[in-house]
Amino acid sequence: MESLLLQATYYLAAAVIIVPVTVRLGLGSVLGYLAAGLVLGPALGLAGHETHDLQHFAEFGVVVMLFLIGLELQPRTLWDMRHRLLGLGGMQVVLTAGLVAAILLAIGEPWRVALVLGLLFSLSSTAIVLQTLTEKGLLRSPGGRSAFAVLLSQDIAVVPMLALIPLMAGGARAPAETAEGAAEPLLSLVQSLPGLAVTGLTLGIVAAIVLAGHFFAGPVFRFVHAARLPEIGTSIALLIVIGIAFLMMLVGLSPALGTFIAGVVLANSEFRHQIEADLKPFKGILLGLFFMTVGMSIDLPLLADQPLRMLGLTLTLIAVKAAVLFGLATAFRMAGRDRTLFALSLAQGGEFGFLIVSFTVAQNLLPEVQAQRALLVISLSMLLTPLLFALQGRLAQWQARRAPAARPDEIDEKGPVLIAGIGRFGQVVNRMARSAGLSTVVLDADAAAVERMRRFGVKGYFGDPSRPDLLHAAGLDTAQVLVVAVDDQANALRIVAFARKARPDLHIVARAYDRTHVYELYQAGADDIVRETFDSSIRAGRYVLENMGLTEYEAANHAKTYFRVDRAAMRDLAALWRPGQPVHLNPDYIARARRLDEDLRTALLDDTEEGLPAVKAAE
Repeated sequence: MESLLLQATYYLAAAVIIVPVTVRLGLGSVLGYLAAGLVLGPALGLAGHETHDLQHFAEFGVVVMLFLIGLELQPRTLWDMRHRLLGLGGMQVVLTAGLVAAILLAIGEPWRVALVLGLLFSLSSTAIVLQTLTEKGLLRSPGGRSAFAVLLSQDIAVVPMLALIPLMAGGARAPAETAEGAAEPLLSLVQSLPGLAVTGLTLGIVAAIVLAGHFFAGPVFRFVHAARLPEIGTSIALLIVIGIAFLMMLVGLSPALGTFIAGVVLANSEFRHQIEADLKPFKGILLGLFFMTVGMSIDLPLLADQPLRMLGLTLTLIAVKAAVLFGLATAFRMAGRDRTLFALSLAQGGEFGFLIVSFTVAQNLLPEVQAQRALLVISLSMLLTPLLFALQGRLAQWQARRAPAARPDEIDEKGPVLIAGIGRFGQVVNRMARSAGLSTVVLDADAAAVERMRRFGVKGYFGDPSRPDLLHAAGLDTAQVLVVAVDDQANALRIVAFARKARPDLHIVARAYDRTHVYELYQAGADDIVRETFDSSIRAGRYVLENMGLTEYEAANHAKTYFRVDRAAMRDLAALWRPGQPVHLNPDYIARARRLDEDLRTALLDDTEEGLPAVKAAE
């Protein structure tokens, strides 16, 4: 027991110390976990002898992650991905395995060894890639979705790989995992069945998962949650994942694939969000532990003995996979940023490679020396993956800078109202002005937004409103009102400052992000400044007053008074605000803000005879 607690202390301490550092450096959490494992294992030798068994346990985090991803995908979405699953994913596995095998054959490796290494190196790391894509918010991008489709195809491809290896060795079909204890007789019974019977059992289990998820999940979850015990809800979520994982392993299928199917089936369940909340902590802890065990498994003596060779093999693998992936991305007409994301995110080896290596060694297909080199190459490539993502980010920025700027539209009309920005804020202003019979000219730097507005019959022009020449072309010299509704705060300040200098008589209405932005816009020359959430917050406050005993008339009066006093206070505070000085370090600002709060309270209490019941009770 003491040894277990000591090992747990090592793991947690390493994660707590190293992972936040790598996140703060912008390298992501995955590299932090890998580095923590590298420090604990090869560097300091603090990892126990149970690291290999711990890695199998931690791989359950991948299973939970695929289940949670399935929960976010509607069955229709998965069906829409079928071309990428079969075409893009299938071609990636075949082409990568073939190219790696060809290279190995050319340098004199036996064909069986070359083919086995080609198959296992064609796989990528589901855990690292999906975790990093999620952290960076890239999973829903076209490149991220294509990468996910390939990872799912690779999980499916593990099954025929495990079936092919015994045939290459000339032996009988072997299990994907060994088992011990009470489950061993059951696994032995399944493995002794004829191939046709195993196929039927596999299809039956998959069908049972789909039918049970569709017809029985709802009643079961309602029965469990009726107990109103959170731990029981967590238990049923874990039971589903663990049970399905075991059934899939029973017939030699990927447990991650089975739980992914179950997640997709439950994606329409009303309990989807509750299941996700129950399982997310387990996913995070187990994935972190898995990445640490990968770092621990790096064979530093072998790396120290052959550093150039092992690094060369690792970089060659990354280059070969990236070339194949980039070619496929080009063939499938991905955009520039998505091509680099797709190619670099999947260029490493994967955790299922560890499984295939151990399986091929047991089948006497792969010599022990080759197996150790393969494991080290996979581990090193996984260790380099966060750096590949960092390289992809730099390339994306470079591509964005080199991309030719789209030519702005020719502006062929002018109007009394000029609106810069056609987002949620600008749309409402434009519709109100148009409905009152006013002519407006809309200018926005987002071509897609302008095109969407045109489909609804709203005329707008594409161009950056912060460019002086475009503002003049849009009618700045003759407009009566300028509405600055752009999202970017710095752009809004530039537009207001330029417009005020060019047209001192122009009335400028500006959208502000917060109080500080209000002060900046006020000093830049805006006449009317509207905070994004101010009016909606006043409406919400009015509803609160109405439900606390005030009449609609009294609540409306309070809302008007609050609006009037706060607007006056903003002008007073804007005069005391100093650029670059935090307001909490400005004594004049603090004193005036306190006095204005008292004025506001007095004004609100004087607004009605009774005042707020809760306030009067506290007086």
